[in-house]
Amino acid sequence: MLGQINAVANLAVKDLGRAKTFYERTLGLKEVDHMGEEVSVLKSGDTVINVYRSDYAGTNKATAVSWAVGDKIDSLVDELKSKGVTFEHYDMPDTRHEGDVHVFGDIRVAWFKDPDGNILNLINQ
Repeated sequence: MLGQINAVANLAVKDLGRAKTFYERTLGLKEVDHMGEEVSVLKSGDTVINVYRSDYAGTNKATAVSWAVGDKIDSLVDELKSKGVTFEHYDMPDTRHEGDVHVFGDIRVAWFKDPDGNILNLINQ
């Protein structure tokens, strides 16, 4: 039923202006629509992310958005670090770290947070 329809990620933030600055200037997304001071719709590839103001911002303790970046993961980690992004380091079974990248066999993942604590990641898939 829904398998043929694109899905949209929704991210709660406390300060929409600060979030837009992070997503546009740091991550390179572009605003394609907005709904007043409450919602910004940002384009990422062929999809969009709705960033909206909420008092519950940053309360999710799991990954909210992933970008499948293939073999660009290391260069993107370096680029984001140069823009002030701090990467998270998690201790997980059967995982080793190569700098800020977690390695699980052939899978490479780097986690970071937006200014409200939403967990985002890059994966080499």
